[in-house]
Amino acid sequence: MTSAIPSNATAALVLADGSVFWGKGIGIQSTTAGEVCFNTSLTGYQEIMTDPSYAGQIISFTFPHIGNVGANINDDESATPFAKGLVLRTDITAPSNYRAEMSFNDWLQRQKLTGICGVDTRALTHHIRSAGAQNGIICHAPRDRIDVKELQAQAKKLPDMTGLDMAKIVSTKKTYTWDKSIWNAAKSAYAPAAPAFAHVVVIDYGVKQNILRCLVAQGFKLTVVPCDTPAADILALKPDGIFLSNGPGDPAATAVYASGILEKLLQTGLPIFGICLGHQLLCIALGGKTAKLPFGHRGANHPVKDLATGKIEITSQNHGFHVLPATLPKTAEVTHVSLFDGTNEGLRLKDKPVFSVQYHPEASPGPMDSYYLFERFAAMVKEQKKKVA
Repeated sequence: MTSAIPSNATAALVLADGSVFWGKGIGIQSTTAGEVCFNTSLTGYQEIMTDPSYAGQIISFTFPHIGNVGANINDDESATPFAKGLVLRTDITAPSNYRAEMSFNDWLQRQKLTGICGVDTRALTHHIRSAGAQNGIICHAPRDRIDVKELQAQAKKLPDMTGLDMAKIVSTKKTYTWDKSIWNAAKSAYAPAAPAFAHVVVIDYGVKQNILRCLVAQGFKLTVVPCDTPAADILALKPDGIFLSNGPGDPAATAVYASGILEKLLQTGLPIFGICLGHQLLCIALGGKTAKLPFGHRGANHPVKDLATGKIEITSQNHGFHVLPATLPKTAEVTHVSLFDGTNEGLRLKDKPVFSVQYHPEASPGPMDSYYLFERFAAMVKEQKKKVA
């Protein structure tokens, strides 16, 4: 962190508090701005960059070997990356993987993404943990065109993530169906959809494609709808269950229109499963509240305790806000907690077939400790179908 310009610098990361990190530019030459956050995952950089939950954010990877498996079209979590840029410790590693179709830097350029390498990401992470989440700007340009004072002024003017509804930016604009299942490593292809036993409507607040694949693998026919689809239109599709997806931004801002929709869906008694932003929105619809974390949970090594079984799951997480359990109604039972900071990681309703978690059971990247939650949802839908048959 220095104001002195290294002789080989072709990029700078400037934070809203005036801090400057110099390095080498990667991806395309450009300037990009967003909330700077760090991710501790060891793998899955392509999935992270294409996760819609990272909309409006610059990602600092704490693991140094980024690029070692290259990139390929099948690992994208969305058609268009919504992350604004990336920060690396070392230069992009040459690809060495049988599935690689291009280098990671070529992929960045193809996606028109900008980044910086050569940054002391440990110092950057310590700074964010101490000072809290903040905005920043990456400028990848010839050395003599990087105006630090101008970038510092621009960074101070960037809007805070608090109060921003980002779901409408990343959500699908049209209803569609999805039938691709999970990756079959033996055949190097995605498995075809299994025969469907039930119809689930996915409310898309920024859904990852691997979540859809995991749901299809459970035997669901999927219809994905925009985040602001009225409850009446969702129910007109005759779903057997509702899935509330992950997504970016402040849940309180998205809840302005989402809460009314979810309140009506809760009244139907249909099975509902939510993750990440979907979990937060469900809690707000129940009367709960959310708050911003100091620097968020982002990585694939977060321990979570299942309070019912006492088991510990190592989970994949990506959120900057959390649910305040003390604000939840008595009908809601806390089911999971973070062993890092004790924050809420899940709940269920005592009187309805409804549950949600803060983390990502589909992983991608990350461990598969929590995949059982998709199976739990499938069992819940099957049970409900028997009751109404």
